[in-house]
Amino acid sequence: MTPYQHTVQYYETDQMQISHHSNYIRWMEEARVAFLACIGFPYEKIEASGLISPVVSVKCDYKAPTTFADVIGITVTVKQFSGVRLVLGYRMTLPDQTVVCLAESSHCFTTKAGNIVNLKKTNPDFYQALVANLKAD
Repeated sequence: MTPYQHTVQYYETDQMQISHHSNYIRWMEEARVAFLACIGFPYEKIEASGLISPVVSVKCDYKAPTTFADVIGITVTVKQFSGVRLVLGYRMTLPDQTVVCLAESSHCFTTKAGNIVNLKKTNPDFYQALVANLKAD
């Protein structure tokens, strides 16, 4: 799958002229939304089916700084998936393949009322799409 591309904007930098650490979380969301659309499940479709997918935890290991106008490639992988819990991995690189951040986000799936659901039972097509993208370590 082609990495999602994000160009660092001027407003995303801080007084030290590097990307503020909080922006990486936003870029993860951009890449996650693009990844889900790429596997056939854009957020609009997921939400129209009555599901939401809250973020349960986020982990970022910053490896190298990014600056204004850097183009960051973000590769998203399914690291773990149980039908109830989803862990996505993010590898962020510059065009020269310098790794700038390795990250993870954990999610669950719920109804809009907040009841936890198992995708294998409630949305088998979405379940299969995620299983098909599960990466072995």
